[in-house]
Amino acid sequence: MTFHTHSAEETIELGEKIGALLQKGDIIALQGTLAAGKTTITKGIALALGVQDEITSPTFCLISEYEGKIPLYHMDVYRLDGGEDFINLGAEDLIYGNGVSLIEWSEKVMDELPKKTIILKLEAIEGTTERTITLDNWPHGQII
Repeated sequence: MTFHTHSAEETIELGEKIGALLQKGDIIALQGTLAAGKTTITKGIALALGVQDEITSPTFCLISEYEGKIPLYHMDVYRLDGGEDFINLGAEDLIYGNGVSLIEWSEKVMDELPKKTIILKLEAIEGTTERTITLDNWPHGQII
């Protein structure tokens, strides 16, 4: 499925629609360049999951945990060297836990993620606030 958004607000709204369909144990591999909108779409997903806290990029803390109707585990693996670092971080406990896991820069750890992982690719249209967002391996039906 491919979507086009024209602003940060629309990207957050799409995140809300995606988040409303997520279930415990879902893993989303967020992919895209710097400033593609990975944290922005996470804000919408968090809203749908009932998270009240402000969502920020976990670049320096690596993992941010948020409470909501379903726990949200927001990870950023940009600073990791690869899959072994990801495993040593204890991420397996989260991705196989009772929450929803969102992993920014997931390209670095795809070999460690289960086959059921949802791939969410974001592409910024240069010089605009537009985004092309593609969902692959989506198990939850149509997003309206």
